[in-house]
This record gives sequence, structure tokens and C-alpha cells, in this order.
Amino acid sequence: MIRICATEDVPKGTVISADVDGLQVAVVHGTDGEFYAVHDECSHASVALSEGEVEGCTLECWLHGSRFDLRTGEPSGLPATEPVPVYAVEVRDGDIYLPVGADGRPTPSNGVTR
Repeated sequence: MIRICATEDVPKGTVISADVDGLQVAVVHGTDGEFYAVHDECSHASVALSEGEVEGCTLECWLHGSRFDLRTGEPSGLPATEPVPVYAVEVRDGDIYLPVGADGRPTPSNGVTR
């Protein structure tokens, strides 16, 4: 497990970008109150998802408006058609952690790699 940040660093309804051994991860505090982590790059246009808007358990790409389900990585509308990698999140003692593999990088829980 690797500590990403304190929960207070990600207010409800916001997203931050974190570098985990060279991999950019968007850490999201959904408006549903849950914490999520996804690869910080839209599968359609290669722009940072961390600059998008959070609604419930979805994150909208700021450039073309595709929304991604933060639980599955699946896009819910065009122009994106491919899912983004999703990472398991563990909240412990007020901190957010991601499990990492032997290479020191988070392993996608939805099997999607980039």
C-alpha cells in the first residue's frame, strides 16, 4: 500500500492528481461521499481527468464532456468509447491509500491498462 494523501486534502466533490511512481492518478471524493481513483487521462483525448467535474460517482472530462463511472472506468457517453483504469482505494486513519504491485505502481482493479 502507498499513502496518497489525507482525506481532508480532497474535499467532497473535488479531485486531485497524484503521481504514483510516474503514473498520474486522479483521486476523487465523489459527491456520494466515497473516494475513488482512476488513471488521470481521458481514454478519448489524452487530457487530465483531474481537471474535470465530479457528480456522484462519475467524473466528466473537461474537454469533450465524456463521463466516466468511477467504480468501473466505463464511459457513459461519447466521444469516449474505451474505459479508463480504476484503482482500489483504502481509507485508513484519515488517509487515502492505493495498493501497489511489485513494480511500485497501482494495479487496475478493472483490468484496464494504459
